[in-house]
Amino acid sequence: MKRVALALFLWMIGSISLVLLSVHAQEPEAQPEAQFEELVVTGRRLVTPTKQTDETVYTGKEVTRKGIEAQGSRAEMSVYEAINILPGVNVENPDPFGLAAEQKSVRFRGVRSSLGAMTVEGVPNWGGNPIGPRDYLYDTENFQGIAVYKGATPADLGTGVGARGGAVELRPLWPREKFGAMLSQGFGSFDYSRSFLRLDSGELPFLGTQLSLSSSYTEADKWKGPGDLGPRKNLNFMLSQPVPDQDDIKFWLNFNDQKQDLYKSLSYAQFRQLDANYSKDFNNRLTGVRARDIDYYLYNQADLSNYDLFAVLPLKISDCFRFSLKPYYANEDSSILNGTTSQGGLVTERLRDIERYGVIADATADFDWIKASVGYWLESVDMSITTRNFLPGSLAFRGYGIFSENEDEGRLHSPYLRLAGSFHGFDWQAGVKYFYYRDPATRGYTSAPRTFELVRAPDLDRAEKTYEEFLPTFGLAYNWSENFQTYASYGRNQIRPYSYVPIINIYSQNRARFLAAGITLADLFDGYDMEITDAFELGARYRRDWFEVMPTFFFSKNKNLLITIYDPRVNLNYQQNVGDATGIGFEMETNFYVNDYLTAFINPTYVSLTLDDDLTFSGNRLDTEGKQVTDTPEWFVKAGLSFRYRNFEVVPMVRYVGDRYGDAENTQRVGDHFLADLRLSYTYNKLPMANAVKVSLDLYNVFDRKYVAGINASDDTRQGQASYFVGPPFTAVVKLSMDF
Repeated sequence: MKRVALALFLWMIGSISLVLLSVHAQEPEAQPEAQFEELVVTGRRLVTPTKQTDETVYTGKEVTRKGIEAQGSRAEMSVYEAINILPGVNVENPDPFGLAAEQKSVRFRGVRSSLGAMTVEGVPNWGGNPIGPRDYLYDTENFQGIAVYKGATPADLGTGVGARGGAVELRPLWPREKFGAMLSQGFGSFDYSRSFLRLDSGELPFLGTQLSLSSSYTEADKWKGPGDLGPRKNLNFMLSQPVPDQDDIKFWLNFNDQKQDLYKSLSYAQFRQLDANYSKDFNNRLTGVRARDIDYYLYNQADLSNYDLFAVLPLKISDCFRFSLKPYYANEDSSILNGTTSQGGLVTERLRDIERYGVIADATADFDWIKASVGYWLESVDMSITTRNFLPGSLAFRGYGIFSENEDEGRLHSPYLRLAGSFHGFDWQAGVKYFYYRDPATRGYTSAPRTFELVRAPDLDRAEKTYEEFLPTFGLAYNWSENFQTYASYGRNQIRPYSYVPIINIYSQNRARFLAAGITLADLFDGYDMEITDAFELGARYRRDWFEVMPTFFFSKNKNLLITIYDPRVNLNYQQNVGDATGIGFEMETNFYVNDYLTAFINPTYVSLTLDDDLTFSGNRLDTEGKQVTDTPEWFVKAGLSFRYRNFEVVPMVRYVGDRYGDAENTQRVGDHFLADLRLSYTYNKLPMANAVKVSLDLYNVFDRKYVAGINASDDTRQGQASYFVGPPFTAVVKLSMDF
């Protein structure tokens, strides 16, 4: 089957290339000096090619404001839901509204999104436990577009822990020059309610300062089981200060606080009887039995609080030379409760206290023949992850699961250099970033028996450790005409070590066994390293007035992957960075602008991401060589159209997700599924007090399909270890919005 699929997408590449070349050959007006100009983002375009300001080669895709709106209410609070229209991106969510923070399943070309980067205006957003971006922090009404880089990552993006899983850049809708307001109110299934308001001051007297302030309040019932999603409260403030003969000074502040009762996952055996277990969730009352009470819904919930702020301080020295400084600060204070089977049943509270601050400095020289930029990204992070245990029912304290103290803060340094230019129809760019991260030394503690007081445990200490890597990028494009371009790009991406809590738990739970073998926690961390991916792309872009097609072939080599190994010294399994994988695939974005009324798109993707070797577990060899990584369908397709007549608009969309697996040996198969969504809207723009009033209706999972929305598994998960989240049923949301 894989050979057939491989032959099929190679045939597709060849066929598309021949068609494009034949069409190109029929265009005698084409000149080598033609430039592939940036596409104008109009109200009809959902996705456009994108690049950073000082680059010349388009290596990313941007979901426009229209593209975000077309995906409805669930794209308003989840960045990943807002980019789910893109090929190569597979987003699955157990909640229909995008409210289930940190329970989504998201992969970019088969790589988990938690291993990727997310930025606002280049400023990084990330946290720990789980590692990676927090996609639920923002109201997407405050962004004019969202850029996604799935291969080579621009050097000037602050990639946080790394960008092995791609990079997302949110581009703010900075305060508008004229006074205005955006107001919306939505209601829907399962008592869903969302209120949003944004005010823009316009240019204020004297200084011309422009301000915006937005706020939202959202809540809903879970669609199954007891409990609520929300309230989710968000506040955003932006400032833009014009300066004579200079670029605007900008300031950003965002605060997000949300509470949620979690959705319960299923085992594979339960999934196999999906009709019987579709609505299975956490218990709505206590029973007095510890083994059952860990599934009480109030013992499985999250309270997440984040705020971040940054400034953009530009300095225009001349028309050719510019400098900018982006200082930033971010804070996360969150608590997550989970019932666990440990010691006969405990309620575990995970506390995340994360403080980050840093600066990105960038200097740019722009000449007719070359663009050059040099920059430096510096970040300091103080991260504390603590777990506490309680008895179900009484909630009596039963000690710390994990408690450690950092001796100082973690440090990240990342200078970069980038060059770009154009020459005789060629666009080119090259750059290199040096990534350095110093993990601070920590002191470990355990809980004393009976008293549960903290006791120093030197074998739980970890010494300071540094990680470093050079990350080159290269891009080359040739403009055959103003309508036809071919390009190639390469980029090396990484992610710093992660998944600290699982290995600490394994050591703590088997501490006597490790000590008897002369092994400390620091010895286990000696096997941790950065994961590295070398990503290659080869693609084309062809466009006419009524259509555009953009096929892309991609290939990646992935090394130092975090996988489970077997240690015969202690007869235990734990994770180390020793795995390798190969990725190969094809994606195509096709848009048809049939007329002023009708726009259509189809975005198919083929992904093969397979482990290079067999793995071992408990001394046994697992048949994993050449097997697809977990939760990654080989084929998935997104398609839809937008039909607009006068003030009415109809946007149906369908998604196909192919077969995937919940284990590394590909024995636990999850079948394919189709989903259909529909968005209806009517816009009235003749009111004297408002620019536009819109009424919209979003219908998700129109045919009420029962399916698996995500698999909670690592790339090397063994049979029986994964958990499965089912997808939400048919859901409807109606919204009234006004733009003043």
